[in-house]
Amino acid sequence: MAVSRSLRIVAAAVVALPGLALAAGPDAQAKPHGEIPVRLLALNDFHGNLEPPTGSSGRMVDETGATVEAGGAVYAAAWMKQLEDENTLKVAQGDAIGATPLISAAYHDEPTLEFLEHLGVTASAVGNHEFDEGYDELVRLINGGSHPVDGDSPAGPWDGTDFDYLGANVLLDDATKLPDVDGFEVLKRVPPGQLKKLLAKHGVPALPPVAVREVNGVRVGFIGAVTETTPTIVTAAGIEGLTFNPVVESAKFGSELLSWMGVRAQVLLVHEGDQVTAGQSPDACSTAPDPDGSAGAGTTIATDVDPEIDLILSGHSHQAYVCTVTDPAGNPRLYSQGGSFGRVISQADFKVDRKSGDVIRSTVTVDNHVVTRDIAPDPATAAFVQDWRDRVAAVANQQVGTITADLNRAQTAVGESVLGNVIADAQLEATRTGGGAQVALMNPGGIRADLAFAPDGVVTYGEAFAVQPFSNLMQVVTLTGAQLDALLEQQWTAARTAVLSPSSTLRYTATLSAPFGDRVSDITIDGVPLDPAASYRVAANNFLVGGGDGFSEFLNGTDLWSGPIDLDAFTAYLTAHSPISPPARDRITAG
Repeated sequence: MAVSRSLRIVAAAVVALPGLALAAGPDAQAKPHGEIPVRLLALNDFHGNLEPPTGSSGRMVDETGATVEAGGAVYAAAWMKQLEDENTLKVAQGDAIGATPLISAAYHDEPTLEFLEHLGVTASAVGNHEFDEGYDELVRLINGGSHPVDGDSPAGPWDGTDFDYLGANVLLDDATKLPDVDGFEVLKRVPPGQLKKLLAKHGVPALPPVAVREVNGVRVGFIGAVTETTPTIVTAAGIEGLTFNPVVESAKFGSELLSWMGVRAQVLLVHEGDQVTAGQSPDACSTAPDPDGSAGAGTTIATDVDPEIDLILSGHSHQAYVCTVTDPAGNPRLYSQGGSFGRVISQADFKVDRKSGDVIRSTVTVDNHVVTRDIAPDPATAAFVQDWRDRVAAVANQQVGTITADLNRAQTAVGESVLGNVIADAQLEATRTGGGAQVALMNPGGIRADLAFAPDGVVTYGEAFAVQPFSNLMQVVTLTGAQLDALLEQQWTAARTAVLSPSSTLRYTATLSAPFGDRVSDITIDGVPLDPAASYRVAANNFLVGGGDGFSEFLNGTDLWSGPIDLDAFTAYLTAHSPISPPARDRITAG
């Protein structure tokens, strides 16, 4: 029998706050003054992977350089139990939800949030994907309540998270008072006059900026922040009414709040990180600079945030590393990240001076533990995951089509992929009638999994969902030929490459040795050379049409038309054209 939700929550509360019990008991009075140990166990970018992730998403390089199978809720929970002690607090760095497998997404990620409660997570930074369904939906998940369209999940009414979601740099555009979101109660510890001054200077946060926890009789403060690029990687509807301030500025705001509460031990949970040199140990400082040679966004933040902050635990880039930076006061400060999908748990240990309440920097260590699958899975979590697997099975196992071979995301030198081509063709077909689309473009970041032929070529709804989990709306806009050319040039910049998968109606040459802004030539639509002055109907998901991934040229489009959800377009195409064979990757020619 599965463990009941109420029993899981009670168990999580006991596990999550062992320090409180110790502080209240007689043994706590016997603890010597001096250095008090604290352990943090951190998880970032879980993305609803309740089941063990597959393919490359389920593998990790360990400390010996070996590539091992890793991740999955049952193993993450088992590793947490091995690593925790009486000094432990558990935290997260965002993107726990959003872009999730069907087992979580089918019920608006309530299963994943319940799992984090079961783990005993006490505070988390908000990630960009927490905004995928909009601010109001995030508030519902935090506070509790039924989904406004789908109602309650099979588990019953949702009662909100047992942990605090933090976002010091997420501001409400039009607010004169703090919103009704669980977690803001902590700000009552700040003198009212000082709080008013800080809010007047910083703005009104949409989410609690900080949380304070006590362990072993000492207080630890957590500041949460999300990547400043959120407006460019989340749909416009998802961030409506919100502003995302610079992280460094907002972290100082959070630090000042904690200082006014008398909390000196301060940890920044930030959903921003760096890329790395591949194949390194998860404990190596393998961070790589940006293409222009500058330090990565995560390293910049870790270096520049207020010196009162003692440790930075990061996320967003799905990499694992442990680095030391120098803070603005000239002192060393640790900065780390723990991969993604539950494949790594970051263990941070430090000691707090009981008299000053501050972290003793020389005692801070971080160890990234790969969540291998060679230990016994946690029984309670196994029962919990099986409950949700059973609930979603009827939907997930429905056949939507067949394929003759693998459809994967592997790209040519100029960025074209088999699966991307299929998706673009599906989107074109879904938007021709009504939208009048002539071409379709699909962003590579929106393709989240390959479609494998094994074992029988059948594609289920669950597998199709894994490929396109965002439920973006298909839209069509009118662009001139010159604007479409400019849009295609935006695929390559000094900061990133993001080649859009083209439908079969669009072909061009890409010369990667040419300067940025002058790489695309010989564009044809339905075999006819592009006319810079003519108008063309271009289809894409609403994320791209809203200027996402830096494709600002879409914002110049006119005559907006909205159609089906992208997943519906994909599944309809699979059903109508099965069996589907891998199309040639010849739509973009290397110049």
